[in-house]
Amino acid sequence: MHILEIPSFFPPMGGDFCLEQSKALLRHGHQVAVLACNQYGITHGVAAYFSAKTSLRHETLEGVTTLRSDMHGIPLCVRLNQKLWCNKVMQLYRYYRQRYGRPDILHAHCCQWAGVAARMIGEAEHVPYYITEHLPSALLATQYGQNWERHPWARLLMKETYECANAVITVSDELEEDLAPYFGTSYRRITISNVIDTDYFQFRERMPRQGRPFRFCCLANAQGDELNRKGYDLLAKAANGLEGCEIHIAGRGTERKDLRCMFPDNTIWHGLLNKQGVRELLYKCDALVLATRSESAGLVLYEAAATGIPYVTTDCVPRAMRLPKASLTARTGDADSLRHMMRLAMTLNTDRQITSEAVRKIASPETVATRLENLFAESL
Repeated sequence: MHILEIPSFFPPMGGDFCLEQSKALLRHGHQVAVLACNQYGITHGVAAYFSAKTSLRHETLEGVTTLRSDMHGIPLCVRLNQKLWCNKVMQLYRYYRQRYGRPDILHAHCCQWAGVAARMIGEAEHVPYYITEHLPSALLATQYGQNWERHPWARLLMKETYECANAVITVSDELEEDLAPYFGTSYRRITISNVIDTDYFQFRERMPRQGRPFRFCCLANAQGDELNRKGYDLLAKAANGLEGCEIHIAGRGTERKDLRCMFPDNTIWHGLLNKQGVRELLYKCDALVLATRSESAGLVLYEAAATGIPYVTTDCVPRAMRLPKASLTARTGDADSLRHMMRLAMTLNTDRQITSEAVRKIASPETVATRLENLFAESL
């Protein structure tokens, strides 16, 4: 199949899930390419805003052909920005088709931008399109309003885009339940996990515990709304009453002083880590903790489990991600419950290799690519 991926955002602004799925499909023998446009707002910083590369350029990212062209967002003009973004992607598509031909499948990631663009292209070119939805209502509310009161047109546009798609792929069953009050359920839906690079995040035995403290790690960004959504205040309260352990924290924004002063002295700060740094930290630690208040996928949990360690999280995490004998679930928003589960994790006895294999069966590149290609093949 000839599959064209359209992400709503792409590295370095997130969207690694699109690249991972593209690589997985490419390894399955499909022709895969990405059309990527990142919108830079002034909130990203003056330097980033004015350094955005708005010209069309070719890149090859880990073997995946990528056409890119960024844009400058206009402050407070959400509707206009969405229209300009979709027009930019349409320009990329015209150039792509001239060079590489018409694709068999369009696969968008997140409806609010890429899904709308895929619908425009699909209807004009008579190409089936699919949408993988990653964003929960809590994230959408930051842009459109809690009840979409700021931009009601966007809710209607997304609802129609869902209904016209060949299928909407949610990364968890709970995500459909979360979005149903806004978009209804009058569309075909299927759940497929995001990809975890299980060859990279593979199982490894940990150092013996004798003579050292138990090591927890938290891998979560702390910028803007993520500081509250990832529950850093809850983790700080839980950590302050916990003995016999170290707390290792990494992520964008974790260098902020107001965050660091909340945590006890047994906290080790690592800042923003690349993929290799994340893996090395996971290999040094005995368990992961994520005190999240809202989570549609939580891929870092699977990455930790793939390396062979259990994790402590909250009951807002999708049920499918609560691996038997490898995960402990605290009540969302309850620091005492989180502390209790962290204490249990320090005594948990589980077969870590079985935990790693469980992730492979759910989210490995092979598993996800097979499920996607079977779904896409129905349209051909």
